[in-house]
Amino acid sequence: MTWKIPLFKIYWDEEDIEAVENVIRSGMYWSVGREIEELEKSIAEYINTKYCVTLNAGGSALHALMLAYNFKTGDEIIVPSFTFITTAYAPIYVGAKPIFADIEEETLGLDPKDIGEKITEKTKAIIPIHCGGLPCKIRELKEIAEDHNLILIEDAAEAFGAKIKDKCVGTFGDSAIFSFSQNKIITTGEGGCVVTDNEKVYNKIKIILSYGRTTDSTLDYTDIGYSWRLSTLLAALGLSQLKKVDKLIERRRKNAEYLNQRLKNIGKIQVPGAPRDYFHVYQMYTIRVEEKVRNSLAEFLSEKGINTKVYFDPAHKFSIFRKHKNLGIHLAKTEKISSQVLTLPMYPHMTKNELNYIVDSVREFYER
Repeated sequence: MTWKIPLFKIYWDEEDIEAVENVIRSGMYWSVGREIEELEKSIAEYINTKYCVTLNAGGSALHALMLAYNFKTGDEIIVPSFTFITTAYAPIYVGAKPIFADIEEETLGLDPKDIGEKITEKTKAIIPIHCGGLPCKIRELKEIAEDHNLILIEDAAEAFGAKIKDKCVGTFGDSAIFSFSQNKIITTGEGGCVVTDNEKVYNKIKIILSYGRTTDSTLDYTDIGYSWRLSTLLAALGLSQLKKVDKLIERRRKNAEYLNQRLKNIGKIQVPGAPRDYFHVYQMYTIRVEEKVRNSLAEFLSEKGINTKVYFDPAHKFSIFRKHKNLGIHLAKTEKISSQVLTLPMYPHMTKNELNYIVDSVREFYER
């Protein structure tokens, strides 16, 4: 279907094309060129971490962290159910068990109050997500992790550039991942990275992502590894995208502010916002409406040519997790919020006409 207003559009310019073209025209090192190291260095500087290593996807980055921290069968890792499926898959990749915890309503992130009830002697880590570009209650989660000697891994796939005060998400936990897939703040089409201050974790992932091969001058294979490298072509694109990330975030925030001002007084709509000192980058623009009208609103907007989507359905209800003994789980807030959320289109270069068309269409629905 061709949408009048799609859920997202990728922002690109001639600098992006030139960056990739230069690599192509070089005729060399399309997969392991210098642009990869340059991108990793630039991301580490932007986020303010010691190390960054790029991979071919955010999911690969999470998998690599599971291996780097040596999680194994019998370990329990606390995750949200209100998330993209990869967060919940991550523990299973290494034989550990995902333990689903509930979310809180202000940021739609893991609820620190519920975490305490899920910690057992088998718990090894907590993996919160920063939902749709909004930081979760990561400071409170960090205190819990420290009190119980747990590893804290931030799934910041959707939140590149988000902050609490002047501190970027990705710097609160022991390590973090970002995604560069096509609908993210900056994109390489597919791609991701790990950021960390832990040299041991960094070195381990550098080996894992290239078939277990050592990175020094001697050729040796020391671990089971995978083909998770980000190509030079995509790294060059990432460097070009990173140069304009602040502009892209500013545009997203202005678009969200405009939608908030015009939507907040229509019907029973809760528009997205952020706690004080939280810097929301609006990778997604998600409203909450009454459960009884959510699907009807989505269908009406679809008829108007406006693409919407539900982010997220509760992961613990998917069949795959029933196989992992998660039957009978009830997460009250997750299940309520999942029935109310509707993500509307959001991208940096939305026009005023597009923004107004969304608002007018939502108003028309409620007037009917």
